[in-house]
Amino acid sequence: MKTFIMAGLLPAALCMQPAHAQEPADYPSKPIHILVGFTPGGGPDITARYIAQKLGETWKQQVIVDNRPGAGGTLAAGTVARAAPDGTTLLSVSSAHAIAPILYSNLTYDTFKDLSGISLSAASKYVLVVSPTLGIKSVKELIAAAKAKPGSLNFSSAGVGSGTHFAGEMFKAMAAIDVVHVPFKGIPEALTETMTGRVQFFMAPIANAVNQVKEGKLAGLGVSSAERDSLLPEVPTVAEAGVPGYESILWFGLLTSSAVPRPIMTKLNREIVRILSGADAKQRWTPIGLQPRPTTPEGFDKLIRDDVATFTRIAKGANIKAE
Repeated sequence: MKTFIMAGLLPAALCMQPAHAQEPADYPSKPIHILVGFTPGGGPDITARYIAQKLGETWKQQVIVDNRPGAGGTLAAGTVARAAPDGTTLLSVSSAHAIAPILYSNLTYDTFKDLSGISLSAASKYVLVVSPTLGIKSVKELIAAAKAKPGSLNFSSAGVGSGTHFAGEMFKAMAAIDVVHVPFKGIPEALTETMTGRVQFFMAPIANAVNQVKEGKLAGLGVSSAERDSLLPEVPTVAEAGVPGYESILWFGLLTSSAVPRPIMTKLNREIVRILSGADAKQRWTPIGLQPRPTTPEGFDKLIRDDVATFTRIAKGANIKAE
């Protein structure tokens, strides 16, 4: 069971750059705003700021990143969905965008009809971590401890409906264990509670946990991707460590209003694909746990649809209901 097929594994047709025909020569004629529905410092913000800088350099036009956190990124998404469809208001999202229609019953926009993908920006992964004080050194040992005392172990997350929550619920289901979800306000709090051992495990974004694992403050039991990660090469994948088929990926990407004319979408996609395909993006992002993953607009839209379907199954199995 996978949360999505990584862009590198998508059919080639989904990753090909679109044709340049009829691209508007006068676009952009005014500043572009990229809305980020989260606070600065996270993946949606980091990727948006890098792309904004590069677009500004190429097009000699201001590209402004505007952080508007709230309601899991849905407030910013609603603003972009209602913005003038001229290609000057974009949205930087994480995989939480595919969770929102499951978690929120009162969205002011339609995830599939009102917003369209420009390109996936980057992919990252989670690392299953526990406190070293627990003495658990492998995924199999964690599963055995959970099965020995059903309901006695807890796992933390960055909040109900977050990517870390769904990654943990997927692990719980596929490992067939009875463990209790304990949500926190954000990733730092979830990490701290896991380090102290007050919560037993956490499916943490690798960028946030890699230093603690290297310093021995957390024990890394498995990474959530199909292959090991170069940041923690000694840590096996969760799949090879005891839960065959497990794969959960954290992704980031850019969208805009579905009403934006296709020629503008094509021009945006072509330039963003060029930026993300360059060596500089890989050099800057790899050390912080991000891998550039440009796609076509159609490829990104398909990813969102597929993830909504997968997250819906997870929510149903874990009895996670819309607010």
